[in-house]
Amino acid sequence: MPNFKTAARESRVQARAAPGRDDKRVGFLVALLVSATLTTLAQAADFQTLKGHGGPVMDIDVSAVTGQVATASFDNSVGLWSGRTPRWLEGHAAAVKVVAFLGGDRLVSAGDDNDLILWNSTDGTSSRLKGHTAKVMELAVSPDQSLIASASWDTRIGLWPAGGGEPVFLEGHTAGVNAVAFSRDGRWLYSASVDGSIKLWDLETRSEKRVIDRNGFGINVIGLGGSGQAESWIAYGTQDGTTRIVDIETGERLHDFAFERRPILALSLSPDGSKLATGDGHGYITVLNTETWGIETDFRAALKGPIWALAFSKDGSVLHAGGIENIVYSWPLADLASYDPMATETPQFLKKPEEMSNGERQFARKCSICHALTADGGRKAGPTLFKVFGRQAGTLPGYPYSETLQGSDIIWSAETINQLFLDGPDHYIPGSKMPMQRIVGPQDRDDLIDYLRTATTAGTSEGDTQ
Repeated sequence: MPNFKTAARESRVQARAAPGRDDKRVGFLVALLVSATLTTLAQAADFQTLKGHGGPVMDIDVSAVTGQVATASFDNSVGLWSGRTPRWLEGHAAAVKVVAFLGGDRLVSAGDDNDLILWNSTDGTSSRLKGHTAKVMELAVSPDQSLIASASWDTRIGLWPAGGGEPVFLEGHTAGVNAVAFSRDGRWLYSASVDGSIKLWDLETRSEKRVIDRNGFGINVIGLGGSGQAESWIAYGTQDGTTRIVDIETGERLHDFAFERRPILALSLSPDGSKLATGDGHGYITVLNTETWGIETDFRAALKGPIWALAFSKDGSVLHAGGIENIVYSWPLADLASYDPMATETPQFLKKPEEMSNGERQFARKCSICHALTADGGRKAGPTLFKVFGRQAGTLPGYPYSETLQGSDIIWSAETINQLFLDGPDHYIPGSKMPMQRIVGPQDRDDLIDYLRTATTAGTSEGDTQ
């Protein structure tokens, strides 16, 4: 945030450096101090953080109707924010990758459990949409709010009636689909894939019309822009770190932006279409002016980790950003580069190996992003491991375990934890929500168990990654 202590200190130094000058000089310096302080206080009032998630923030959407913010997180939940107060929408069995508003009171979300969930924020009801066989990376809602498009790593695009009904799947990409976007008139759908292509689909015939561009690396994100009734250009961000602007009609590559930072992971267009913001794997946010295609801001927004999520506020004056932290940062766009970066502390799972014991290192790499070690547990994707030794699997109150673990007779001990990581969760507890991972080395498993014996009974925040 802006450093008003520094501003005040610099003004006081200037005042002390001129002893004996007339009162007008002193009065001017006092006024300067007051002005600087009021300016930074005003900036601080515009800056805010949304805190509460228990894992990295993967996506942000802003309602075009109400201006409300929704967030999707690795902690398996959707956050619906009223000011800084969250309401949690729970139902996904794995990380939530994307969330999108459907009008003023409905949302749709999707992620690593392959399913879409429709939420009604008024009455709290939800319904699950099944059909994809791999994780869903992106969602788009048609201009008339009647159709939802989903991009999945099963190489297909799902078209789901927002009011209910069977989906239609579009096939044509040869690798996972990362992004989808509707045209302004709702007649066309654009898609981007790991296969490096951007395709245009005719929604009336449910068929591929043409390939707009091909890139040598996978394409992660897309956005449509241009003046007039129809969009005239498409922007896309690539795995190799390029943001490219392409003429939709001719396929001409109009502008390329590359900074040796990869990959491009987030992209958002302001409501009036005048700004295009991108976020990359090195933690930078770049804001482009879409009229001049000049760079307005290139801001190191996160010192640790990538920028996964970007969204402009309803009026376009604020840019919301999320990444490796469990916090959403909201910066006034006009003063973006004057603020301190997010993620200034290294999450445990990104610490250097030499900074940790081997047991802590195994926990950091394999467990810390999903599990806390403290009694409260936070909002992690998995249950807290506090006092895990001697606990029956699937019995911690308040955590939504899979049916497999709810009926398990496993008691967590040195022997069962060792077997869990020797076999891997998918073999030791088939059907559980734990991701596939093994610790092959016997000494590494022993060191992890020794670390957990101490860390899960200490009652402190040691090892917690909130």
